Amino acid sequence: MYLYPICMSFINVLHKLNKNPSLCDVSPSRFHNPLSLSAVVFPPGGMNMDVFDGCMVAEELAFGCTGIMTAMEASGLGQMPVIIAGNKEQQKKYLGRLIDEPIVAAYCVTEPGAGSDVAGVKTRAEKKGDEWIINGQKMWITNGGVANWYFVLARTNPDPKCPASKAFTGFIVERDWPGVTPGRKEQNMGQRASDTRGITFEDVRVPKENVLIEEGAGFKIAMGAFDKTRPPVAAGATGLAQRALTEATKYALERKTFGVPIARHQAVAFMLADMAIGVETARLAWMRAAWMADHGIRNTVLASVAKCHASEIANKAAADAVQIFGGNGFNTEYPVEKLMRDAKIYQIYEGTSQIQRLIISREIITNAMQSN
Repeated sequence: MYLYPICMSFINVLHKLNKNPSLCDVSPSRFHNPLSLSAVVFPPGGMNMDVFDGCMVAEELAFGCTGIMTAMEASGLGQMPVIIAGNKEQQKKYLGRLIDEPIVAAYCVTEPGAGSDVAGVKTRAEKKGDEWIINGQKMWITNGGVANWYFVLARTNPDPKCPASKAFTGFIVERDWPGVTPGRKEQNMGQRASDTRGITFEDVRVPKENVLIEEGAGFKIAMGAFDKTRPPVAAGATGLAQRALTEATKYALERKTFGVPIARHQAVAFMLADMAIGVETARLAWMRAAWMADHGIRNTVLASVAKCHASEIANKAAADAVQIFGGNGFNTEYPVEKLMRDAKIYQIYEGTSQIQRLIISREIITNAMQSN
C-alpha cells in the first residue's frame, strides 16, 4: 500500500484547486518516479520488471488514482514499440534517456477519424533521401503534452489497396523537433490527472535511424505492443474495482437504516458479494495474461479477455458503489463519483470492449475451423 498515500496526496491537491486538474502539472515526470520505467529492461536501464510485476504496480496505482496510473502506463505503452522492436542504438538513445532524465513517452496512433480502425490512419510519411517527412494529426494522445518523444504510426504506402500489415511504418519522433505541435489539454469526464491532447505533425523531418525495424513493419509493431500493455490496463481496472468494493463495504458498515448497518440488508450484501466476485475474476484474468506474456506464450486473446472483462467489472463495481452510497454517492465530497467517471475510459482506450470481443471471437472461430 506504499503507492496509495502518494496518489491520494496528489489527488487532494487537485481537489483543493477547485477540482480543476488543468491548474496543476500532472506529468509523470513530476513524480521523478522510477515506476514509469517499470517496463524498461537492462542494458538500457530501468527496473527490469516483467509484465506481471508491472501489473501489480498498475493495480496498486489505480487503487489510489486511475488517472495517475494511466499517465504512468501510457508512458510504458509509448516505450513498448521500442522495447519489442527497437535496435540497440534506438534502445540506448531513447530508453536510456528515460533513465538519465525524468521524461516520458507517448503512443501516437489514434487520429480524429481513426481509432479502432487503424487502417484508417491518414498521417503520412514520405521518404526523401535519408529522411522521412511526416504530415498528419493524432488525437486523444495520453501524455501528449508532456512526453519528450513519441511512437508515431504513419502510412508509408499510399496505395489504398495495400494491406494494413504492409502499409504503415513506425517512427520515433522527438517532441521538440520542428513541425511537432501538441494541442490543448482536453478536459475529460474522468481520469483528469492524465494529460490528453491532439498532436499535429507538419513537415516533420525524421532521420532514417528513427524507423523501427523497417518500412512497412509499423502495424505489426503497434499491435504487438498491446499484448504486453493490455494486461496492465486490465490490472488498473481491477484496482479501481477493488477501490469501489473497499469504499462501498466501509460505507455499508457505517450507514444505518432501520436501526442496522445497510451491509446487514441482503440487497446490499449481495451487491458487495457480486463486486468481490468481479474483482477476483478480473484479477485472475490479468494474472494469466501477464504470466503468458512473461513466459513467451502468445497471449493476444487472453490479453483481450482480461482487458474486456476487467473494464466491465470496473464500470459495474463503480456504479454499484454509487448505488450503495445513495445520494451521497452522487456528490463530489464522496470518493465513488470519481470512480464512476474514471471507470468509463477503460472500455474505450487501448481497444474498445467491442474490439476485444472481435479479437476473441475471431480466434475462437479460426481455431474451430482449423480443428475441423
